[in-house]
Amino acid sequence: MPLDHDAEILLEMIRAANRPAFETVGADEARLLFNAGRKVLAPDPMPVAETRDLAIPGPGGPIPVRLYRSAATGILPVLVFFHGGGWVVGDIESHDTGCRHLANRAECAVVSVDYRLAPEHKFPAAVEDCFAATAWVAGNAAALGVDAGRLAVGGDSAGGNLAAVVSLLARHHGAPRIGYQVLIYPATDAAMRHDSIARFAEGYVLTRATMRWFYEQYLRTPADAADWQASPLSASDLGGLPSAFVLTAGYDPLCDEGDSYAARLAAAGVAVTHRRFPGQVHGFLLNGRIIRAAEAALDETAVALRAAWQ
Repeated sequence: MPLDHDAEILLEMIRAANRPAFETVGADEARLLFNAGRKVLAPDPMPVAETRDLAIPGPGGPIPVRLYRSAATGILPVLVFFHGGGWVVGDIESHDTGCRHLANRAECAVVSVDYRLAPEHKFPAAVEDCFAATAWVAGNAAALGVDAGRLAVGGDSAGGNLAAVVSLLARHHGAPRIGYQVLIYPATDAAMRHDSIARFAEGYVLTRATMRWFYEQYLRTPADAADWQASPLSASDLGGLPSAFVLTAGYDPLCDEGDSYAARLAAAGVAVTHRRFPGQVHGFLLNGRIIRAAEAALDETAVALRAAWQ
């Protein structure tokens, strides 16, 4: 399928901006560039019934989180959300519009987690923070006005990786009880062995060089790439995991590993809805000001969440 017309416009905008590659400027400047891009490309934020910034206990100190509540009444189902950005960039603000959209359309609460970033905090710091935040939400559900029996985890890109890993950890520990996982173009293979890494190495938002740099910042040593907490696709058994919604983009270096993870989940007996947007690029859900399909993709994600909670 050809590249989506709106995605072509986005790529032209990126080329015209002549933004330096993240790997050429370092983490601090990359964060500024990423958040500047959100201001240009993200749609206007939807109003929600409530937002509340909190700090919760974490293994490395307090973890900032933001609670969003839709206008739905009563005890709400809850999505614990982990932002993307290669474990290096991104934060609560960069993914604010998407979290608002999901809260409203899925008629739920969303808890967005500002986990520790690399290279200041190497693997598995982000995993530890995300697992701790999920357990905290489950343990404090009554105070938050959410239903621990209808708890999902989700995220995009690196956040999708973290949601998959948190689901595996919860299965391993027997808690918290996670009912659903939302994996939006997830990174699942830190060894970068899939063909799409080469097919879309340059020119489609996320490059192979940038992805390699992200892993260099995140992992302690190259050997960490074999650890299933960094590469959930390398986990020996995916059985008994929560049902999943897996979204991939056809012009994304990560599309093959996301497709492979969805296939492995299904082969292990996990109920999977796999939605591929064949004409789209990595990160398109964040870019709704330019890419009209972003709203439809977020709406589909919300529909999947509502169905899981019924």
